[in-house]
Amino acid sequence: MTNISFRWAINHALDEEMSRDEKVFLVGEDIGKPGGVFGITRNLHTKHGDLRVKDTPISEEAIMGLAVGSAIAGYRPIVDLMFMDFITIAMEQLTNQAAKTFYLSGGKIKVPLVVRALAGGGFRAGAHHSQTLESWLTHVPGLKVVYPSTPYDVKGLLISSIRDDNPVVFLEHKSLLGVKGEVPDEEYTIPLGKADIKRQGKDVTIITYGRMVHTSLEAAVKLSDIGIDVEVVDLRTLLPLDKEAILKSVKKTNRVAIVHEAVKESGFGAEISSIIAEEAIYDLDAPIKRIASVFSPIPVGELEDYLYPTVEKIVSEIKSLCE
Repeated sequence: MTNISFRWAINHALDEEMSRDEKVFLVGEDIGKPGGVFGITRNLHTKHGDLRVKDTPISEEAIMGLAVGSAIAGYRPIVDLMFMDFITIAMEQLTNQAAKTFYLSGGKIKVPLVVRALAGGGFRAGAHHSQTLESWLTHVPGLKVVYPSTPYDVKGLLISSIRDDNPVVFLEHKSLLGVKGEVPDEEYTIPLGKADIKRQGKDVTIITYGRMVHTSLEAAVKLSDIGIDVEVVDLRTLLPLDKEAILKSVKKTNRVAIVHEAVKESGFGAEISSIIAEEAIYDLDAPIKRIASVFSPIPVGELEDYLYPTVEKIVSEIKSLCE
């Protein structure tokens, strides 16, 4: 095992898969010699060359179109869209072409495409560089959506995504890039659609993903000091969703809170709430709680700090849930 950052775990996964399969290539803005805005693709251009680490003009629609066509032709492109906000420009290619081609071809044409995008706030980067729009994507049949929280998970899930024959949107929270963790030296993968219990507990379940996994774990420690034992379920993959892990934990603790960074209204937490209400309502001793961001565009500067769920907010909401 080696202790590396979230950023380098992504870099290692890309490097290993490019070395393993010559059909894997990277495409995006500033990913070549600059190594990406956040340094994630550093050294890959030097090692793998200009033909496999392709810098592009600033045109997300063109980047996605190039990638979809390449995937249909038998390559395995990995798109670096930089910020998740920019996925809005490429949605037509992603949702109407990449997501539907396998179905419309009767299963004859595969689209092995990975779209990487940095999601979320924490950098005070304003309304155009800080959104978390995963609920838009989980509404599209034909896509897979992954949102890891640790270096171990991000590497194993990214390798699985690259090897998948379906289009995968792979979300990386920008505030996690410096988080360090143990990663195996040998090759490994993590299957898509499998949640992970990041903390065992018996009194209440928190279901979450991305940066909010770490915020929830901090809250769980504080809650343990007052006698509330919290189980934290990290979904890791939103589509396909591990319903079995969700329901198993809820039936164990009989109380549940769903925490995510996206706004509460029509957020992914609503889908999880519906599943629990439909399949485990009689196992609950309290109403389902959703803890999410304020319904607002991302404000500028320090105002952003008032938008997102905090440790204190989660502690307060869980305390009320257990009264």
